[in-house]
Amino acid sequence: MIEPNYDVVVVGSGAGGAMAAYTLTRAGKKVLMLEAGRDYDPVKETPMFNTAREAPLLGRGTPDKPFGFFDATVDGGWEVPGEPYTTGKDSEFRWWRARMLGGRTNHWGRYSLRFSEHDFKGYSRDGFGADWPFEYAELAPWYDRTEALVGVCGTNTGLDDMPDSAPGVLQPPPKPRVPELLVAAAARKLGIPSAPMHRAILTRPIDNRAACFYATSCKRGCSIGAAFQTTTSLLPMARATGNLETITDAMVRSVDVDDQGTVTAVTYIDKKSGNSVSLPARAVVLAASACESARVLLNSKSSQFPDGLANSSGQVGRNIMDSTGAGLSAYIPALRGRPVYNEDGHTANHLFIPWWGHEAQANGELDFARGYHFEMGTGFRDPGTWSPPSLDGYGPDMKRQAKQDYGARVGLALRGEMVPNENSYMEIDENVQDKWGIPVVKFHWKWSEQELNQVAHGLRTAKDILTTMGASIPSLPSPEEAIRKGGEVIHEVGSTRMGASPEDSVTNQYGQTWDCNNLFVMDGGVFASNPHKNCTLTIMTLAMRNASWLAGQLDKGAI
Repeated sequence: MIEPNYDVVVVGSGAGGAMAAYTLTRAGKKVLMLEAGRDYDPVKETPMFNTAREAPLLGRGTPDKPFGFFDATVDGGWEVPGEPYTTGKDSEFRWWRARMLGGRTNHWGRYSLRFSEHDFKGYSRDGFGADWPFEYAELAPWYDRTEALVGVCGTNTGLDDMPDSAPGVLQPPPKPRVPELLVAAAARKLGIPSAPMHRAILTRPIDNRAACFYATSCKRGCSIGAAFQTTTSLLPMARATGNLETITDAMVRSVDVDDQGTVTAVTYIDKKSGNSVSLPARAVVLAASACESARVLLNSKSSQFPDGLANSSGQVGRNIMDSTGAGLSAYIPALRGRPVYNEDGHTANHLFIPWWGHEAQANGELDFARGYHFEMGTGFRDPGTWSPPSLDGYGPDMKRQAKQDYGARVGLALRGEMVPNENSYMEIDENVQDKWGIPVVKFHWKWSEQELNQVAHGLRTAKDILTTMGASIPSLPSPEEAIRKGGEVIHEVGSTRMGASPEDSVTNQYGQTWDCNNLFVMDGGVFASNPHKNCTLTIMTLAMRNASWLAGQLDKGAI
């Protein structure tokens, strides 16, 4: 095999892969990036100003575009043609894939909350799951660097669930909307705080990226670079160094090793030709998303690694966690018939309710170990095709009712932490292959009483807040009915868990696999727990830190 003219092969171009490539190329390392999806240019392809009437079904979601016709995800979703996955008995799990340059960063909600000191040492507090192999203080300066580079708006609150950023790091947040202030006032009466949501949305320009002008939904993608995605930031920055080469439509099948168990190559399927291609590799970074990277490892079997590469602990594919999801909404009488004005903002909630119950959990007052937060859905929004069941009749009376109710509905969306359990994992289904001949993933999934109790608490709290605002909510669904299916929040992590020992983890604290010193994982698979906050900011922060360490190891000749 020929000697490679690059230092590192990075698999994946989303949050972890792009940050790893950015960091390595800035350190002078040559990087070859492999992306399973097609090339994508958000400047040319983002439908920022198209209206619903220009789309089929007025832009409503369909099986192939679940988040609406204008959603940025292309060639992806929970179901990808020719790329099936299976589930075990009595399991329901949905696996979102984005087969495009930039991956899920083209689509995500841009929520960017730091994990706190509570989040990194959950096992030490309550005995569930595993601790991370470092503490918050180790990651704090890397959070600062990532937030400054990405561009995150928000404020320092001093709340124990929201660690402060260094002075000058955060950009100013947008002003709260009137309904959000009403939610905050109702929550405050119940002793529950609220705070500006931290989002990777520019309210001030950075480099060649413009500030958000509050025009269209971020999920469409952002051609001006205000809403963070790697295709308008990290990838162009890495290319500008002259050290990044990218190959798209490259479906990685395996990572290959020599007789000593050292990684020597990456094999992928060229999706355009169908040919199998093996590339030599000095070092490999897997950042294809938690379950895709685990799939690659489990499919990389050899005489040295008969159970899959880097799997001597048996933990590859185990410990999968997703965020819990549930919601409650109601019409608020005080908001009916108010004057209509522009409440667009940066399209998502400007305020949210962070977790306030650490002390109650420490005192044993709650029947679940980990926290949650509420995201708010409020305000005057672009009307869609949905109409409430209460809207009845026709003519002037129906129009009058619709105008009265417009902007009067408030929704509280719960996002909570799941603790890992032995019933939630993935394996390879040897009986099913995708269109490229690669064995597919089989998921096993079950929510535990921890998550169900958490959701029940959240529903009761949401009802208390909404009724304090004047809403009428006659009954609540059971937590089993309310909780979303595994995978539906699209925060799955933990499949290649990091740890302090090779006996019960896949990588060390730098994402370096215990079994192969030139193989790294830099996506959400390395998470030792899945705090209730969106995982993307921490994926990027870890990738920046760990790729910096990898660059240092290459400089020393240790790899």
